[in-house]
Amino acid sequence: MAAAKLMDFDKALEMFEPVLGFEVHVELNTNTKMFSDAPNPANEAFHAAEPNTLIAPVDLGLPGALPVVNEMAIRSSISLGLALGCSIAESSRFARKNYFYPDLGKNYQISQYDEPIAYEGSVEVELEDGTLITIPIERAHMEEDAGKLTHMGGATGRIQGAEYSLVDYNRAGVPLVEIVTKTIFGTDHRAPEVAKAYVQAIRDIVRGLGISEARLERGNLRCDANVSLRPRGQEKLGTRTETKNVNSMRSVERAVRYEIQRQAQILADGGTITQETRHWHEDTGTTSPGRPKSDADDYRYFPEPDLLPVEPAAELIEELRAALPEQPVARRRRLMAEWGFTDLEFQDVRNGGLLEVVEATIAAGATPATARKWWTGEISRLANAQEKDATELISPENVAALQQLVDAGTLTDKLARQVLEGVIAGEGNPQEVVDARGLAVVSDDGALIAAIDEALAAQPDVMAKIKDGKVQAAGAVIGAVMKAMKGQADAARVRELILERAAQ
Repeated sequence: MAAAKLMDFDKALEMFEPVLGFEVHVELNTNTKMFSDAPNPANEAFHAAEPNTLIAPVDLGLPGALPVVNEMAIRSSISLGLALGCSIAESSRFARKNYFYPDLGKNYQISQYDEPIAYEGSVEVELEDGTLITIPIERAHMEEDAGKLTHMGGATGRIQGAEYSLVDYNRAGVPLVEIVTKTIFGTDHRAPEVAKAYVQAIRDIVRGLGISEARLERGNLRCDANVSLRPRGQEKLGTRTETKNVNSMRSVERAVRYEIQRQAQILADGGTITQETRHWHEDTGTTSPGRPKSDADDYRYFPEPDLLPVEPAAELIEELRAALPEQPVARRRRLMAEWGFTDLEFQDVRNGGLLEVVEATIAAGATPATARKWWTGEISRLANAQEKDATELISPENVAALQQLVDAGTLTDKLARQVLEGVIAGEGNPQEVVDARGLAVVSDDGALIAAIDEALAAQPDVMAKIKDGKVQAAGAVIGAVMKAMKGQADAARVRELILERAAQ
């Protein structure tokens, strides 16, 4: 397929106004599924499970199997709705959304249609320079996830060109909340940044509530980005596209930017935009057509006859409201002040998705500066090299314990990096790695003096230089001692001993 022509981004924004909308799906971390007692384990266990083992008759749509609503999923959905500033419906109803695809054993999805659990809210998002933008929320509704298709025999892993497809129903029935925004105007040249910031805000909210792991790369959080353009000064909305299931914050930003440039070029050339879903390609940074999509897809919704309306008690709603955590924007600003970070230092933590682990590391005993140093420095470097999330490599408690060994003088920064690699390799906690590898700093004066004497014997002119006041000459001896002791000498103590020797 030929590459699409793209208009320069700034030129596109001179000619057209971008109009956005987002649909974000959040997988809830309940112990069981939305309408069955099939297990819904946490990320690692879920992805390690054999296909079609986390299932129950309801998930497969077997005859006679009846759904039962997961109470914890309802509580989590209400909490999320409240955190989004929504009103909670006195009565909401499940509906059957009918469509035929192999990943739905029933040939319909149990969702909510015209009576969602939460409606009419807003969420405040913060851009990198501190600008606050309010995103209007139309609704948040409960539903179940579908299964997963694996396309076999093709070159791309997509259905096009595949010889056959395998269906795994493990994901079928996993509880979801879909958050739908209202139409978003006025973002202009910051539209891609607003898209990224909005998804980050949703991730921060659900993590703060503790209702989802919210990892885009694992599919716990999935974003569909709607983009349309209209000529400057025109009131009529343009035709939108819906880029599906973008799986990283950076990709959300890139996908919106790409669609603005692609659509602008088509319109400038006198073409028309096809209303359709589009697939995002991380490797090329482009989108490609999916399926045509109208505003009136005929899903033939009708009320789910096997489930009663959800009518939460006012006391429950107020109980959940009282338990809401601090809003992400307020929390970030409080933490930045408490930790004494500059805007730039805090951006490293916030934009890397490390806020929670840095906070946990500080709670475990590290200073804010050292916690930030480890997570944004060496740990992030190792995570990038292994193509993993930094939080998968080491716990906040072990990072704090590692820093405590540095603070106590047991380790130098260089030795601490070796210990870090040992912890990540599964060799134990920091102290166990130090003991097993023999990495502790040598602070015994006798051993250090012996190494100094050996270094001075190899460089007999150095001592005379030091006695003549050229103290910087001690660096050559310190370097030789550190090399001889494989980096395990206390460099500060070595320097002290050299200067003491020179003063004799």
